[in-house]
Amino acid sequence: MSRPSTPPLRVPSNAPIGAPVTPPPRPGVTERNVGLTPEQVRQVEINRLKGARLKETERRQQEAGPSVQSNANGKRPLTVTPWNSTSPTVPSKFQPAPGAQKPDAPLPRDSWLGTYYEYDLSKMVNTKGGFLTEQEKGDAERQQEMRRKELERERERMKQNFDPPVFMDASMNPRCEQCGTIDIDHQFNKVYGVCVCAQCKDKFPEQYSLLTKTECKTDYLLTDSELRDEQAMPHLLKANPHSATYNNMMLFLRKQVETFAWQKWGGPDGLDAEWERRELGKKSKRGKKFEEKLRELRKRTRGNVWQKRKDEEHKHVFGPVVEGEQRCEQCGFKIEVEVF
Repeated sequence: MSRPSTPPLRVPSNAPIGAPVTPPPRPGVTERNVGLTPEQVRQVEINRLKGARLKETERRQQEAGPSVQSNANGKRPLTVTPWNSTSPTVPSKFQPAPGAQKPDAPLPRDSWLGTYYEYDLSKMVNTKGGFLTEQEKGDAERQQEMRRKELERERERMKQNFDPPVFMDASMNPRCEQCGTIDIDHQFNKVYGVCVCAQCKDKFPEQYSLLTKTECKTDYLLTDSELRDEQAMPHLLKANPHSATYNNMMLFLRKQVETFAWQKWGGPDGLDAEWERRELGKKSKRGKKFEEKLRELRKRTRGNVWQKRKDEEHKHVFGPVVEGEQRCEQCGFKIEVEVF
């Protein structure tokens, strides 16, 4: 919607310089006030705005106070005026004084009490005056010790991850003992002293697969002291997958473990014979333990049966002596009693 253009001012040709000029007619100006001066037109506009403001005020009062609304006869309705109404007919005793405090507002604080800070005691923490308690000291020391051990395990693993340089002369580089390539696993070469590439490791798992310490002790019957000897049994350290606080996991090369086990037990036949001997010993121990538990169970059962029989035995409860006889009150058993 375009804005209507304002018509130009009409200035008489014989008007003196500086004389007031009549502005163009406005939408609210009729033919009756065309001849008014600018000052009179300004006063008319001011009066019109005052009237509009007064009507708006009356309309708001009618909406706020139901007692000022008129009925069909032009009179006030016959309803009770609420105490909180803004109508001027409400008694003055129900109207709050200017600047008075609301009934539901909190009481003001006295100034003589000084500055007041409200604390939430449920969220406060006892800092012990800045001093550490014995329990906190112990917790801090344990955490520091755990952190130190973790860093030490990390350093041990980092020592084995160093890759040696590759020489420009191909004859000086170590080669895979299976396929002859120079792209070998340097970690295997450094830890186990075995030159093998990644493809050959996957191709020959019966030689280059890794065994845990538990598998070495269970399958090849090796001891902890033998597995911890780095000269006889080199091993690779890895982070323990069960928990970061546990010791590093020790991984052994299958080929080296089998060679050491054959030397210890005299070959695979000797290892199988030793394994069978230990299984027979375990089975005999389990049998002896079972028999011992069975004997204990029989003793307890025998004792319980004997006690049950003793409890079931009848105990006579004799009454008073009558004519030299005394009778049991429960079963009627009689005995002769001599009274002196």
